[in-house]
Amino acid sequence: ITHSSKSGVADHAFENDVEALLQLRRFIDFLPASNREKAPEWETTDPIERSEPSLNTLVPKNANKPYDMKELIVKIIDEGDFFELQPNFAANIIIGFARVQGSTIGVIANQPMVLAGCLDIDSSKKAARFVRFCDCFNIPLLTLVDVPGFLPGTSQEYGGVIKHGAKLLFAYGEATVPKVTVITRKAYGGAYDVMSSKHLRGDFNYAWPTAEIAVMGAKGATEIIHRADLGDTEKISKHAQEYEDRFANPFIAAERGFIDEVIQPRSTRKRVSRAFAALRNKKLKNP
Repeated sequence: ITHSSKSGVADHAFENDVEALLQLRRFIDFLPASNREKAPEWETTDPIERSEPSLNTLVPKNANKPYDMKELIVKIIDEGDFFELQPNFAANIIIGFARVQGSTIGVIANQPMVLAGCLDIDSSKKAARFVRFCDCFNIPLLTLVDVPGFLPGTSQEYGGVIKHGAKLLFAYGEATVPKVTVITRKAYGGAYDVMSSKHLRGDFNYAWPTAEIAVMGAKGATEIIHRADLGDTEKISKHAQEYEDRFANPFIAAERGFIDEVIQPRSTRKRVSRAFAALRNKKLKNP
């Protein structure tokens, strides 16, 4: 190895070390000094009432078309400053730190761009560890939901998807920090329950008008309920439309108390900010 190539390797290693130190410093800036203190607060010039009209068109009209959940995260937090953790592992779920009104929050969000946002073994473990970490350090949780269910397949079943999915359910149920949830589109079946639902003591649960809160999607449900009409495309389409009108919307869930309010996407930052402000002095002790 020549002297010049040695120097190049050393310089590259030094740059990596500096980058790692900068990332570590940024990570620590989001944390309190100890588990007995509240999350740190920073001054911010980003107004709480800031509206984001572009969010009104974030969710595509085609339910099978993906969109980038990171765009929503960046647009509702302070100064668009999001510190993502483990971006290359289980990318179908996003975790990381941000600030709202200058206070640190933990963000957990399904990513429709990867595996349609389905939960699997790896994403369940990744999110569960993060929820428990935030709970240990008194960091409030913001959960953004677009989940069609748990990933099907024998490999997931053999790997224990039920066991690992239950870890996320337990983590949310055990957490005593403020929990705010926003459902943007799909929230189906057990995966809906797991993602900080009202049934897991979510403090504020909001939904966009595009939200679909149901056991499963309209197509799959109608093919099971009306399987006698499977040969008739027109009848199946009609049944699917009836299912969507009756169940695949957030208003039925709101009537039953599973959703606190159906909100306009553009006002998401304002609603989330107000929710966390209302929960600032939340105190909860588990048995």
